[in-house]
Amino acid sequence: MNKTWWKESVVYQIYPSSFKDSDGDGRGDLRGIISKLDYLAELGVNVIWLCPIYLSPGADNGYDISDYYAIDPQYGTMEDFDELLLEARKRGLKIMMDLVLNHTSDQHAWFKESRSSRDNPKRDYYIWRKGKEGLFPNNWESYFSGSVWEHDTETDEYYMHLYSKHQPDLNWENEEMVEELFRMVHWWLGKGVDGFRFDAIAHIVKAQGLPDADNPKHLPVVQAYQLFSNLEKVHTLLHKLNDRVLFNYDIMTVGETSGLGPEQALDYVGDERHELNMVFQFEHMNLDAASPGTGKWVSKPWTLLELKNVMSRWQTVLHDKGWNANYLGNHDQPRPVSRFGNDGPYRVESAKMLATFLLTLEGTPYIFQGEEIGMTNVAFDLIDDYRDVETINYYKQAKLLGKPQDEVMKAIWKKSRDNARTPMQWDDTANAGFTTGEPWIKVNPNHPEINAVAATADPRSIFHYYRSLIALRKKHPVIVYGEYKLLLPLDTEIYAYTRTLNGEKLLVILNFFDGTPEFTWPEELGEGKDAELLLSNYDPVSGENTGVLKLRPYEARVYLLG
Repeated sequence: MNKTWWKESVVYQIYPSSFKDSDGDGRGDLRGIISKLDYLAELGVNVIWLCPIYLSPGADNGYDISDYYAIDPQYGTMEDFDELLLEARKRGLKIMMDLVLNHTSDQHAWFKESRSSRDNPKRDYYIWRKGKEGLFPNNWESYFSGSVWEHDTETDEYYMHLYSKHQPDLNWENEEMVEELFRMVHWWLGKGVDGFRFDAIAHIVKAQGLPDADNPKHLPVVQAYQLFSNLEKVHTLLHKLNDRVLFNYDIMTVGETSGLGPEQALDYVGDERHELNMVFQFEHMNLDAASPGTGKWVSKPWTLLELKNVMSRWQTVLHDKGWNANYLGNHDQPRPVSRFGNDGPYRVESAKMLATFLLTLEGTPYIFQGEEIGMTNVAFDLIDDYRDVETINYYKQAKLLGKPQDEVMKAIWKKSRDNARTPMQWDDTANAGFTTGEPWIKVNPNHPEINAVAATADPRSIFHYYRSLIALRKKHPVIVYGEYKLLLPLDTEIYAYTRTLNGEKLLVILNFFDGTPEFTWPEELGEGKDAELLLSNYDPVSGENTGVLKLRPYEARVYLLG
């Protein structure tokens, strides 16, 4: 068992635009984050993951970087960032940067040169192709709808963008460009950052020749993930990055790698691979979608059996071979309590249950801002109130296809990335205490009831339940390193599992719904006679028969056995 600080850490993800505004311009900033470091220290997290704060035109909220070496003025200055590093360190907090290596902004100096002429020295920093008989160079579909190709009139060629047309993909076949990226990563590590989340890293290599994807229905564009996701050369390049730069620093790295299972993940995170510490998988994020990518807008009910199957595979396949990154929500996903819990009458109970799940699995847990107070999805009436480029593109495409307005808006209320991007709800005042100005995106109207001031003042709140879970994780190594074993694999309401390490055993019992199912203690676990209840989201029932537990709606229990 290889013990490391990043395995024992709890990460808190900050979406800077929506976290805390210090100057009244309606957008969160670095000084706002600094002002809330004591709040994060009280929560008990160890690492802050910052979504991109680099100079950017903001076509995709900072994931379109125009200068890797500069802080966007809307967030502050490099001096502010240096102060954040210093103040975080004083509180025992580490800073992990979000770094986009698959693409840049179309306003990046490299791309401006690249598109200026076909023979510019930086032309090959990006992926350019001629059209085919007046059509796109191939039939690949963008993650944000439409083709991955955008025509450039200046040179009469197309450039590739897997995401927005303002995010041209870098050409990792160009060694000079790769060297420039490596130097930039080294520069940030020299400043003292503690790690990176590598955005869209699975896509940096495209299939040789950029062939068309299978298209039996003869559609204009089709999903082609197999031609630009997790290809073999990605590993060659990551190993090179690790060997040349990352290996020299005691940092944590996590890659965004959609479209793979745990067996493939070991190619990234296997202990002997020397590529990444962990990856974000998306299998559980796709359980309620017709298909990945643009298929997310067509929802289907998820089932507990499917969730058990996905999570158990990741827990068991990676054990003693690699490391998991566990999350239920982030800046690209709906709020977990609205998706996997109950954001109505059982919001508090289900948010605590989901927290128990997240923090008792093997792997590093990632908490997205607001999860610790049970923030929910939002349902804006008008598309004009949405800011997310993916959401707006979907709306336009759906309306062109003649889909009814109410059907389109219901899909957006369920799956829009803006569900996670509404401002952090600090208090019950105007704009939830996020800003004194006009917020860049509207605040969720439920902030008078759901906010951090109320949560920190209430010892029974979701916030303090998270604190207790994080404290438990630090106290009991079995929660970090113990081997996972699923119980009741066919139960459709109860998710139960054990974690075992050096003779110590943890039992986690989770009721995922609002029914009252019974949990019968397995004989091999001693029928509960010597079990110590470490934590529950309900008060214990006096005189309860531990042999058979009647669980309450969304109940969570954590027991220590032996």
